[in-house]
Amino acid sequence: MKRLACLALLVPVAFAARPVAERIDGLIGASHSAVQAFWGIRVVNLADGSVVYTKNEDHFFVPASNTKLFSTALALTRLGPNYQFHTTVAADSGPDTEGVVHGDLRLIGGGDPNLSARILPYKQDEFGDNPVRALDEMVAQLVARGVRRVDGDIVGDDTRYVWEPYPDGWSADDAIWEYGAAVSALTLNDNAFSLHVRPGARVGDPAVLTVSPHVEELTIHNRTRTTEGGEKKLTYRRIPGSKELVVGGVIPLLGPNEKTLLAVDDPALFAANALVDALAKAGVAVSGRARARHRSAEDTAVEGTGVELARHDSLPLVEALRVVDKESQNLHAEIMLREVSRNAGAIGSRGSGLEELKLFLAEAGIAPKQYNFEDGSGLSRLTLVTPTSVSRLLVYMYGSKYRDEFVSLLPVAGEDGSLKKRFREAGHGAIHAKTGSLSHVTTLSGYMLPGSGKAYAFSILVNNFNGPTSEVRAILDKIAVLVMSGN
Repeated sequence: MKRLACLALLVPVAFAARPVAERIDGLIGASHSAVQAFWGIRVVNLADGSVVYTKNEDHFFVPASNTKLFSTALALTRLGPNYQFHTTVAADSGPDTEGVVHGDLRLIGGGDPNLSARILPYKQDEFGDNPVRALDEMVAQLVARGVRRVDGDIVGDDTRYVWEPYPDGWSADDAIWEYGAAVSALTLNDNAFSLHVRPGARVGDPAVLTVSPHVEELTIHNRTRTTEGGEKKLTYRRIPGSKELVVGGVIPLLGPNEKTLLAVDDPALFAANALVDALAKAGVAVSGRARARHRSAEDTAVEGTGVELARHDSLPLVEALRVVDKESQNLHAEIMLREVSRNAGAIGSRGSGLEELKLFLAEAGIAPKQYNFEDGSGLSRLTLVTPTSVSRLLVYMYGSKYRDEFVSLLPVAGEDGSLKKRFREAGHGAIHAKTGSLSHVTTLSGYMLPGSGKAYAFSILVNNFNGPTSEVRAILDKIAVLVMSGN
């Protein structure tokens, strides 16, 4: 028995004495799901640029939301941390002496991703209760200018960017949900609405459905049923681009309510309808209808904005970028790609944004053979990167004049964003990194910045596993802590 006790004490000591590479292999080898997965790792010492550990560093991986490291670095560098977005309301002329605006009233999107109830500067899960607050503020400006009636249509104008709502490689069903919302220069409430489902008054009744904000162009078919007990099982079906949503399934009479975030397919029309409602609440009559104005890649004509009647200015860009990385906001990341393109004098398209990204990565010393980008968010299954390309980006940004701002964008282990519930003990507060997750994909890349000791840039990309994501992610986290501890 004494001999067994001595051996038990020696096992962790012997494990700790093994090289980091061998210990990483041991962690991966301890899980069947991890063994079957494809792992890519690269860790760089930020003090001298030396490579601490690599595994498949020049192989391609689907990075999921680690893609946002590239799009936010691009936006921060090209636009600067104090850049602002501007949303305006304009008409061909101001109101006449009786308060009538003759002709259409245009709500012109300037790319602001945070026309919503979100409260900035960023704090975890802080939202107000009015998703159309920015519209209400602009309507108040219109009323202050004497507008009492609009003798024309309300036009949601998102022509700042080319109308191409879904990047290549997004799944068809992504468009149903808030995380796959259509990309537009006119973005209200993240181009999504909340659908609240609560039990009916009696067993057998349909559930009660309410939406916020209201979506004028969508017909909702309620095929739900309230049950006496059992589990809540609700389904949401919508063919992308259709105007009909079918809600089915069952909800227990005494069970909890459900809130689901669903995407709208035409954000500009959604915003125009919301502006019609906001005007009506303020007592401003509208004779026409809500409609959208989009722009194709072939449409090079630029209309004058006319007379500006109201305006909403965003907070500095760095606040918007924190939402992108900490909350992993796909739509906002796509907007950043297009805004960089537009600001550079291009047409504000996905393709021209990717060309700007290519130029930026060349400046960072990252060769085109190290990546293939199809989007700015990582929702595309066609976007590919190598651990080398990710770590080089991280090292480049750490050496740039925007180091502090860039690090501040990333979730902090055990504290906020998508890392709030991870690294509660080891690594807490020292790991600043972007998470990523798709089916069969989990990733984590960023910085290890302990208060003392060595600092590292790291990228861990895991693809092609078929077990529980939680199991592979737990091993990923252990690898990160192991590297940071250095023993």
